[in-house]
Amino acid sequence: MISLRIDICGLEPVDRFQRSLEVITGLFFEEQTLSFARTEEANVRVTIDVQQGEQLIVVGTLRDEHGRTYAAHYERFWKTEEEKGRMKQVKHAVSHIYLSLLQQYTGVVQQWGILTGVRPVKLLHQKLRSGFTKEEAHRTLREDYLVTDEKIELMQQIVDRQLTVVPDLYDLSKEVSIYIGIPFCPTKCAYCTFPAYAIQGKQGSVDSFLFGLHYEMEQIGRFLKERNIPITTIYYGGGTPTSITAEEMDALYAHMYRVFPNVERVREITVEAGRPDTITTEKLAVLKKWNIDRISINPQSYIQETLRAIGRHHTVEETIEKFHLAREAGMNNINMDLIIGLPGEGIEQFRYTLEQTEKLMPESLTVHTLSFKRASEMTKNKEKYKVADRDEISEMMKRAERWTKEKGYVPYYLYRQKNILGNLENVGYALPGQESIYNIMIMEEQQSIIGLGCGASSKFVHPETKAITHFANPKEPKVYNEHYEHYTNEKLKMMEQLF
Repeated sequence: MISLRIDICGLEPVDRFQRSLEVITGLFFEEQTLSFARTEEANVRVTIDVQQGEQLIVVGTLRDEHGRTYAAHYERFWKTEEEKGRMKQVKHAVSHIYLSLLQQYTGVVQQWGILTGVRPVKLLHQKLRSGFTKEEAHRTLREDYLVTDEKIELMQQIVDRQLTVVPDLYDLSKEVSIYIGIPFCPTKCAYCTFPAYAIQGKQGSVDSFLFGLHYEMEQIGRFLKERNIPITTIYYGGGTPTSITAEEMDALYAHMYRVFPNVERVREITVEAGRPDTITTEKLAVLKKWNIDRISINPQSYIQETLRAIGRHHTVEETIEKFHLAREAGMNNINMDLIIGLPGEGIEQFRYTLEQTEKLMPESLTVHTLSFKRASEMTKNKEKYKVADRDEISEMMKRAERWTKEKGYVPYYLYRQKNILGNLENVGYALPGQESIYNIMIMEEQQSIIGLGCGASSKFVHPETKAITHFANPKEPKVYNEHYEHYTNEKLKMMEQLF
């Protein structure tokens, strides 16, 4: 990636376009200055002309300091007469032109086109539900959003798989799923921005937190029981939910069965046991006791130096040992997470990680591409964490795709993040029939997810309009412990309006 100054001229009012054009610029150039006025210092000058007549016509040119010129043209009928809708269409067209120009100038193709959101698959679901044929939906993604055929095919595979796993996906808006956040971990990883606090020495804080969590579960459970609202899935995340003791886990799951409606009919209960250093025979016995057999054990990498560099204090051997321990305890749906692009890792290291994964063959595998999240230790000290370049990252992702296909895994969910290496994606693969229903529900936003516990976000999806309202519990255990009653009551008020 190169550093340069770009001037963009012709757009008014600037503030309506600035953010989206900054995001697109960042896909191509790590260091750049964007100006929305003509300057003498510019290496590149982009001129965009918007004509709003009977049709929307947007014309763009890019001229660089060597006199090379590139052009792009966009012409569409208006989709609406309403001013807000028209402005949205203009912004879309301007992004389309700008991305086209930068792709010509750099020779770099952005496979996701102008899609910068987290959930591209949701867009394909919407197109197909609104009456588009597959061919029409794919053409729209290709021509209007500039998504490549490779990514469109991946999206379609995922849509097909999701509707096989959850045939009633579009009919679950009157049910809910529950996310329960346990904010403790043995240590905090360098790339992490989740609410995760080192558990050592925090027993008073843990006790207070669990008291508040039990209260929240009880109140939300009562609401669901009174209105006869079924629960589709329950997911324990964090942090690392297996950081607490076996006794605390036992009491928590007993409470879940006591206060939530018809837990025995819930389609899936998952507990993240991501950190192998938290897994014990006693904790596995507790999971089995409460009929929970879907867990995550996350190696991230099988290179010991990498684990040390990112702050994971378990060993590679421990990951393998705990995986076998979980198998012996009767855990028959184990997920593992791998991360592409961790510091110091290239194609060779990732190949080794896939070889080690093959010896275990978990039921599902999520392949993450490293994202430099704003609040993480890794982002704050970028010079300390050297990562692979765009081409290497793309090759590693291709290897993951080939490897999973060879081993019989199918892609079933996908999401993207800001500042993700190579502008790629995170993909969940599973052996057919072992997919996580919760992951599908959280990604495709067809029902409300109620977040309980520290740092848990609730996402309320209106059963008819599909309008989404967010509500977050505090991330700090101390703040949560002091105010859990208030946050529970606020959620109940929002649920009252929805149901």
